[in-house]
Amino acid sequence: IFLERLFRKKIPMMKLYIEKKVSGEFNEWLVYIRKFAMEIGQSSIRQASLDRQKDERMRAWQREAEECSRVGFDEHAYALDLEYIDEESTLEYDLTPVYRAYNIHVSLGLGEKFREYYYSNRLMQLNLDMQISTAQPFLESHQHFLAQVAGFFIVENRVLRTAEGLLSESQVDTMWEASISKVTSFLEEQFAHMDAANHHLLVKDYVSLLAATMKKYGYQITSLLEVLDKNRDRYHELLVSDCRKQIQGIFVKDSYERMVIEKENDYNMNVAACQLEPIHTVPDLPYVAPFSSSVPGACRIIRSFIEDLVSYLSYGVVANSYDVVKRYLDKLLIEVLNDGLLTLIHNGSLEIAQLVQIAGNIAFLERSCDMFLLHATQLCGLPKRLLGKPHSGLTARAVLKASQNAAFNGLITLANSRIDEFMMLLTSIDWTTEDTPEHANDYMNEVLIYLDMVVSTAQPILPREALFKVISGSLSHISDSIITVLLSDRVKRLSVNAVVGIDIDLKMLEEFAEDRFHTTGLSVLKKETSFKDCLVEIRQLTNLLLSNHAESFMNAVIREKSYASLDHKKVAIICDKFRDAPDSSLFGSLSSRNVVQSARKKSLDVLKRRLKDFS
Repeated sequence: IFLERLFRKKIPMMKLYIEKKVSGEFNEWLVYIRKFAMEIGQSSIRQASLDRQKDERMRAWQREAEECSRVGFDEHAYALDLEYIDEESTLEYDLTPVYRAYNIHVSLGLGEKFREYYYSNRLMQLNLDMQISTAQPFLESHQHFLAQVAGFFIVENRVLRTAEGLLSESQVDTMWEASISKVTSFLEEQFAHMDAANHHLLVKDYVSLLAATMKKYGYQITSLLEVLDKNRDRYHELLVSDCRKQIQGIFVKDSYERMVIEKENDYNMNVAACQLEPIHTVPDLPYVAPFSSSVPGACRIIRSFIEDLVSYLSYGVVANSYDVVKRYLDKLLIEVLNDGLLTLIHNGSLEIAQLVQIAGNIAFLERSCDMFLLHATQLCGLPKRLLGKPHSGLTARAVLKASQNAAFNGLITLANSRIDEFMMLLTSIDWTTEDTPEHANDYMNEVLIYLDMVVSTAQPILPREALFKVISGSLSHISDSIITVLLSDRVKRLSVNAVVGIDIDLKMLEEFAEDRFHTTGLSVLKKETSFKDCLVEIRQLTNLLLSNHAESFMNAVIREKSYASLDHKKVAIICDKFRDAPDSSLFGSLSSRNVVQSARKKSLDVLKRRLKDFS
């Protein structure tokens, strides 16, 4: 009886003691596991990163093997590389205090009490973990914060699986859903305030690793991936903004002179790495590249853009990231690169040599579009053969081609404006001179020097078709300018000696045109029009004014053969100004009605009358 009373008195005390003892051990575990949770999360996320790298290597090997299989079997393509076979490493942590406390409480008939105690304490810890400190910038604290969350739920997953009955799936799911809702809301807020694309990418990479980690433990991660997808356009805007600043910077720094590369390392970095030349060996140094420094600079920026964009889209909700990358790449090339080039072309402050170089640069950038697309294809894990399909190219290529034509037109405009400055010297010519000229007029010497500079500058850079377009445009402009002056009020009268001077000018210009047409290789294109043909109107007019049979202009057959480029009205105006011999109204006593008119003058007088009758 005594012992029975003793037991009845002591057993509750013993139960209370045991409960306090195991609860104390459990409370110590709560402190321990909260401190250790971040390391658990970091270790698991680090393992997810290693798994991702391994997967990327395997996909790269698979793509390489597929490419090799297209040209011939490679016996090493499927070799087993033991270097990358590694057991998954996990950070060990102790749940013994939890198991012991739970089992003892169940034995004491206090199982439900302990279940509530465990859940309430862990929920309180989770709420503390979700309170993000604003003392540290999010960019610096996001990894610790997300690792802490990951560690918490990795522990809860093991408790759910191993401590039977302590936690229910609904409890874990409820905690996860509430936590992930707070995480996604906070991420959206932080993304909205980030103003640097690389910051977005850093956070995105870690969030995607968190998602991969938690998916492995059976948690729903859709909302995490969706918040990244929602932020995609914002990230693209910032990335494009960064690229725009960088491209504008390289345009400003470029002198638009051909790059001179003196070191092999510089060649590999600026030419080989950007695939700007088809040769795979380093040429003799120093090497004068056909492009200026902004071309490899732009290529590096665009390749980096592709890599960053693919990195952001990887491991997200987008199933086919290649289509998205291609669309964004097109926008970058058109709205940033091409618009920047057009701004350069139309700003009006460039010299002819600089504009020639820009036109040449555009040709390289246009051809590089295929290289950009290939780079995107490889990073997205797609086979190269997709690029051979119809409509697989970039729209930007056609846009850049159009901008190159704009550069050619800009070259013509710039060259003609400079030629106009020389043609102003026409106003200083004495159009009524009686002296027979022996040399070309001053303006023609200046024009020939300038045209020679344009040809020598453009020939090594521009395609021959473009070179023809620029030079023929300038020659046609010279012809039009001379005729315009002869038609203008600045020329009241026109003597035969003045026309002889124009003839001397033309012969020099025609000789230059013929020589350059052959030395530039344009003659081998068998073009219907040569450089000399661009001067045909002023040549036919000069021949007509110096002809002894000017009236033959009214003969349809002869006109079609010798004067087809001349307009009746223009001929009538200029002929009316033309005087083949001294006129009494101009030369006073030096003229006489008894002077025998030359055959040229008679012929020209006949032409004047017929032109008046014709009009």
